[in-house]
Amino acid sequence: MKSDPTPTFERADETPRDTRLGVEGFIRRRFVIGVGFGILITAAFIVVSDGARVLESLRTFDWRLVPLILLLSLSNYLLRFVKWHLYLGWVDSAAMNKLTSLIIFMSGLSMAITPGKVGEFLKPYLVRRVNGTALSVTAPIVVAERITDGIAILFLASLGLLQIHRGWMVLVVFAIAFVAFSALIQRRTLTQSLLRRFEHIAFIGKRAAVLEQLYESTWRMFRPKKLAIVVGISVVSWAGECFAFYLVMLGLGFPASAHLLFAAASTLAIATMIGALSLLPGGLGAAELSVTGLLILFVGSSHIDHETAATATLLIRFATFWFGIALGLIALLSSEWYLTRLEGSSSKH
Repeated sequence: MKSDPTPTFERADETPRDTRLGVEGFIRRRFVIGVGFGILITAAFIVVSDGARVLESLRTFDWRLVPLILLLSLSNYLLRFVKWHLYLGWVDSAAMNKLTSLIIFMSGLSMAITPGKVGEFLKPYLVRRVNGTALSVTAPIVVAERITDGIAILFLASLGLLQIHRGWMVLVVFAIAFVAFSALIQRRTLTQSLLRRFEHIAFIGKRAAVLEQLYESTWRMFRPKKLAIVVGISVVSWAGECFAFYLVMLGLGFPASAHLLFAAASTLAIATMIGALSLLPGGLGAAELSVTGLLILFVGSSHIDHETAATATLLIRFATFWFGIALGLIALLSSEWYLTRLEGSSSKH
């Protein structure tokens, strides 16, 4: 079995130190703003949901389930890391060992709190620091991650959408849009000819090489066999978080049942989609309100009150979203020391 290759650095491709510090400082400032916004939204959500009754619900929660809930959440991140590392190989990124790749991926989790998760483009930036791979090669990975995660979440959300009158129509529209997008991406000759045809436009002509690299990486990642692999990984990883929400419901005293499992899965999946589409930092506010409202809709207002639904929302958001932010922050804080150490080691060779 081969050992992981040692990361190498190409000094010519490195970002100047002043520019690098400026980019990383900009991203970190957006992270701090996002955290502040998140604390404010969470506090407001508790107050609006009747904080006293929410706290009472928390006292009745079976806290013995917390380790398993967090383990399921962690499994989601680790499976998504597997997908990230596969993508790096598929787009022909230069050699990188799994530990370095993991630190970069986990650092990106902290960026989930930036608007539309745009901060996750920190990952391609850090990859360039490690091995000099151009951003135009690895940036499409972030987009591919979001698309394949979206497919998986849509599949899980269908469990609930099919319970809504005409909900299947929403699934059909999304399915048609995705098939059309995938088919267009795979028309390699057509896409390349279109790029050449519009090269006379100044904006495109100056960026022709970059656009070709962007398309080449996208084409590689959306090959049918590879797409099936990563979508399968995404379905399993996000199903883990959906099952974690089911455990939250059990911990609040609801009896185990298939209906509760489907309700929990569809609620979390649809709320995740709504939060992502809102483009708010981490979907904050939109996700919380969606989880609470959808949970009452799927479980039934006669079986769950608003305060209990709000309690379930807070628990699952802390166990998934905020847990991921915490792990990402730890990785982000250690990444600068780790990457600087790698750069120093490489410069000696």
